[in-house]
Amino acid sequence: MQGKPAQVSRKGGTLMRVSFDLDEVLFVNPATHKTEPALRFPLDRIFPERLRLGTVKLIHDLQEQGFEVWVYTSSYRTETYIRALFRLYGVRFDGIVNGKRHDEEVQGRRATRLPTKLPNRFGISLHMDDEEAVLRNSREYGFRALRVYEPDDQWAEKILEEANRIRDQENARGIK
Repeated sequence: MQGKPAQVSRKGGTLMRVSFDLDEVLFVNPATHKTEPALRFPLDRIFPERLRLGTVKLIHDLQEQGFEVWVYTSSYRTETYIRALFRLYGVRFDGIVNGKRHDEEVQGRRATRLPTKLPNRFGISLHMDDEEAVLRNSREYGFRALRVYEPDDQWAEKILEEANRIRDQENARGIK
């Protein structure tokens, strides 16, 4: 399966996709990380995950700057569940790859086990993840990944900077 070619944005240049893992990247433990306000009862029981502080603004900022924002998770949460949870925070994703979709569209019936994430197979130029294994796989399988895992008040700014750097690089090389 080939990666999908990048499309041209309305502003000219490359329409770039970025993706986020959920667990330990966007969903964090409030005992160790600053979080967005919890949802009100009873929604907090249906959607117990807590969003890292700055998630909502970061996703809106990326989309306002012309990026497509995706979720790429190895979890088997349904696309409906993920979309519903984030909609409550005013966030809409451009695409979602969960464990089921990855298994169907990437792993398929291959006997050899592929990594749990291969963002380039979905035309994703930059993936944010907490796992060191994903960073190692990025070098071996030719995709870009940025590690996000520790509490960091500057995490969103670092992602915006890296996404813009990569987009500028792709535009300079004329990647379409």
